[in-house]
Parts: sequence; C-alpha cells; structure tokens
Amino acid sequence: MKRFWKEVSAALVDGGWQVMLDGRPLKTQGKRQQIVPGEALARALAQEWTDQGEEIDPAGFVLRDMADYAIDVIAGDRADTVRALLAYGETDTLCYRAAPGEVLARRQDAAWEPLLAAAEATWGLKFARVSGIMHQPQPPETLTKLRALLEAKDDLTLAALRSLSGISASLIIALLSVHGQHDTQVLWQASELEELFQEEMWGRDAEAEARQAKRLRDFEAAIRFAGLVRV
Repeated sequence: MKRFWKEVSAALVDGGWQVMLDGRPLKTQGKRQQIVPGEALARALAQEWTDQGEEIDPAGFVLRDMADYAIDVIAGDRADTVRALLAYGETDTLCYRAAPGEVLARRQDAAWEPLLAAAEATWGLKFARVSGIMHQPQPPETLTKLRALLEAKDDLTLAALRSLSGISASLIIALLSVHGQHDTQVLWQASELEELFQEEMWGRDAEAEARQAKRLRDFEAAIRFAGLVRV
C-alpha cells in the first residue's frame, strides 16, 4: 500500500491523545478510536507514521500494534490477558535450572538469581527454584500476588507485558522490564541465556541471527512502549 497522507500530528482529544493523519483522527486496526492517555506515547505513535516511506512497511508500526492490541483485545477481556500472563509466572523460565554443578546451571544462577531476588524483594514474592524440566507449582500466595499485580496494570502496560513475556518466556523478566529499574541489556541477556549457551556449543547461522535480532528489536520496543505509558 502506498502512503496516503501528507501531515501527521498528535492532538489532545476527549479521553486523551490521538494521532491525526491530515487532520483526521486515527483508528485502530479493529476500527476503534486509537486514543492513548499521554502525549509522549501519542507523539511516538505519530512518529511511526512520519517515518514511513512512499510504500507502507507494516513492520514499522511496532508501537501502534501494541496500542491497538491493548484497545482492541485487552480492553474487551482483561481477565483473559491476565490468565495468559499468569501462565508464564507459573512456569517461569528463570525458575528452571540445569543440574547443580553444570556449566549452564552456574550461568543461570549468576544471571537469573539476582533478577528473581529483585522481583521477590520488590513485590513480596517467593518463587520455587527447580532443577530440571519437571514442573513444580509455585506457591499459591505468589500466584495470588502476581494476579493482583497484573490486575492493577492498565491495558497498555498489559500489552507490553504480553509481548515481553512471549519473547522471554518469563513473567519476571517482563515485570522487571516495565518496572523500569533494570538495565535493558541485562534483562535481554538473561532472556537469551540458554540460546546463547547453545550457540557457543553448536555455532549459529544467519537465520538464527536474524530471528534473534528481531526478538531484540521487539523486546526493546516493548520496554520503550511501557516507558512511554508511564510518562
């Protein structure tokens, strides 16, 4: 599809801020009004439209896609999103380690334990650590607190959490990412630890590098999105 607009702006409207294309208010892909609460996020959304060339590239609308998902999907069924996110917490990657003494286990402990400890201290949680891949339930009180924590998040932040959890297979990494107190590179390296270890063992190819690069772009975009929501 070719570019069909000339001017892009962000305007204050009833209920928040909205991107305007040639003065016309933008709608979501689900045909709802794309109104966000803050100016910073609206201007970032507008910039995605400004940055488009003569041919529209859908891959350039990462922030728009998260905003639309929040408005079109999450707002209509927050409980479903909370259940999906909580499932990542029930089987969080950071809680499952290799056998004690193995090289991978030592790396997991070094990279993951500080993040687990930070989450426990920040939100009053207690996670069970597991050696091996056999499922072990997390304490009921931890899941109850996680549910309450998620239910307190706004729709836009839930959209960022959904993206981050899917990329990292970790609700803990997702929560720490949107909390904004941890270095993005540290969180990314933690989310990719096992894949990077496998690459050291067996090497990597161009396709794997491309997939990893896309995951990193999406990971950073979701963190940026959550930060814009907080402004």
